[in-house]
Formats: sequence, C-alpha cells, structure tokens
Amino acid sequence: MNDLLKQRIIRLLDAASDERGYQILDFVEFLDSKYAERSQPDGLLSKITATVENTMRAGKLPIQAITGTMGLMDSAAKVMKGLAAAGQAVVDEAVKAAESRPRLDSVEQAPENDKLSS
Repeated sequence: MNDLLKQRIIRLLDAASDERGYQILDFVEFLDSKYAERSQPDGLLSKITATVENTMRAGKLPIQAITGTMGLMDSAAKVMKGLAAAGQAVVDEAVKAAESRPRLDSVEQAPENDKLSS
C-alpha cells in the first residue's frame, strides 16, 4: 500500500469513534479472510491478546470494556517484554563473565618426590 493511501486511511481512522473503529476492523478482517493470505500475530502475547479481544467482541461486550481490557493487556505485554529483556541481559552478562574467566587446562599434581615412602 502506498504512503498517501495509508495517510488518508489513518486520517479517517483517527476521526472515528471506538465503536466505528471496531466496525472498520471487522470489515478489514473480513476482506483479509476473503482475499489475502491469513496473517497471524507473531508472539504468544499477541496471540493471547487477539484471542481475548475477539472473544469479547463476539460476546457483544461494551466498547469501553473491550478498550479498557486491551489497554491493560497492552501494558502487561510491555511489562513482560521488559522482564524478558532484563532476563536476557542477565544471561548475556553471565555468559560474558564465564567466557572471560581463566580456564584451568590441567589440574596441578604434586611432584612424585613428595610422596610418603613406607
């Protein structure tokens, strides 16, 4: 899709209410299922969020409840991504520390002269 078309669509979406936005989303998903290859969310959290949102919409819950829940789930996803990044940083530092640690190639043995003789 070219940039001018994207900008025009975004301008129209910005002016739409949440309820109208969900109607537009329904239509776009319909078009996607009918004409395009199916695109699925990448990560586990994205899949869970999409499933929860679709379930809430199918249950005809109020738009405010859906948008509030999606905002909460988005915040939770950001926290989880931060935790994952922090965990990865800890692992990276541990690997770096282990690599810079000097290795002992062989265990030192006591000379044979020091053996006790009977």
